[in-house]
Amino acid sequence: MSQPTLTYIPHEDFLAAIRTLAAQVEKSGWRPSFIIGVGRGGLVPSTFLSHATGWPMLSVDYSAQVPGFSDEPLARLSQMAANGERLLFVDDINDTGRTIRHLRELLAVASPPEDGIRFAVMIDNIRSMEKVDYQSQIIDRAVTKDWFVFPWEAISSHSTILTDAAAVPERTA
Repeated sequence: MSQPTLTYIPHEDFLAAIRTLAAQVEKSGWRPSFIIGVGRGGLVPSTFLSHATGWPMLSVDYSAQVPGFSDEPLARLSQMAANGERLLFVDDINDTGRTIRHLRELLAVASPPEDGIRFAVMIDNIRSMEKVDYQSQIIDRAVTKDWFVFPWEAISSHSTILTDAAAVPERTA
């Protein structure tokens, strides 16, 4: 198996992506009550987006899959949305759509209004099984097989980055 092409995202490109997301949300006229960072890849972008907009931020940890750090907070967030709060979930990439699908399923518990929850990502794969509301870049995984290395991941060892890329081989194969 060949190694994937690693595409490192420069810090300036990351900042431009955050500005793009902020402008898209602002232009839509929909204003979130809270930005929700999706751990782990969405935590840094959501923090920057919160600073760029002044909107408060909360977080949930989906990536670690530790009981009590995802499902219970998502149930509380679902209830907040049902009570009228608007929640903008932020992640780094919508690749396969599995994370967003899981979040949407758990957020449906309290039957929040359709316009109460939205999703923003830095990179959106048009072939994902889930759609997002805002994105700073669109890719087509049938064409783009690169493994994107975000600035906060660049601190990892090369072998760790390759291990992460290999976790779901169909993304880069």
